Amino acid sequence: MASKPKTAKRKSSKPAQLKRAPGKPLYAQVEEIIRKRLIDNYWKPGEALPSEFELAEELSVSQGTVRKALNDMVAENLLERRQGRGTFVSEYTERRALFLYFNLKSRDGDQTMPSSRTLACEQRPATETERDRLELGEGAYVVAMHRVRELRERPVIVERLTLPRDLFPGLGGDLKLPENLYRFYQGEYGITVAKASESVSAVPAEALEAQLLGIMPDAPLLEIDRVAITIDGRPVEWRVSRCNTSDYTYVAERG
Repeated sequence: MASKPKTAKRKSSKPAQLKRAPGKPLYAQVEEIIRKRLIDNYWKPGEALPSEFELAEELSVSQGTVRKALNDMVAENLLERRQGRGTFVSEYTERRALFLYFNLKSRDGDQTMPSSRTLACEQRPATETERDRLELGEGAYVVAMHRVRELRERPVIVERLTLPRDLFPGLGGDLKLPENLYRFYQGEYGITVAKASESVSAVPAEALEAQLLGIMPDAPLLEIDRVAITIDGRPVEWRVSRCNTSDYTYVAERG
């Protein structure tokens, strides 16, 4: 049986502090400090940040400087404003995951998170391609997952995911995985996905994929190749999703 996953890091007693760097905008330096505190899990997902006044006083800058730094991070979806309540560390709720990282819509415009069935989850040596995509060294191990995702109780997506084992100790074997993996990474391991690099292409269904999706071999599938990246720029997940879009459309909203 797989061991329990590592919990997110506790709040540091010594948060990152501002060290003024000549020639660099002050708001950018404040943003780096706040970003470093998020990386260090000084503030947990869903936790309120100190007020702009408190941060300005602590860092010896103006409230306007703090506000500009916070606004940039809100635009990145790392923080969120709550009317009348302040600024909070963003959590990977179902709604946020759906809006940011799931792009299939039914022909009638419905967009819902799929349910998932894990076929395999194991630890093994990384292949050369996996090392390249995840920026791993020789001899690195990964956690490899294979799952089927359903929409309206029909299998629509076959997915393979690869994670660096060193960042996810205890993950693998018969550990039951939740639907929202990014929220799981954030809550259990203190790893926040900040952005993703994604490409799409058309591919023919392989024999196993056709069987899992209930379609003919070589039927066209939409392949979504995505690398998820953390706040501090590390690739933490390589995901290849092959989707039967006969009843669905890939939609990406910008701005």
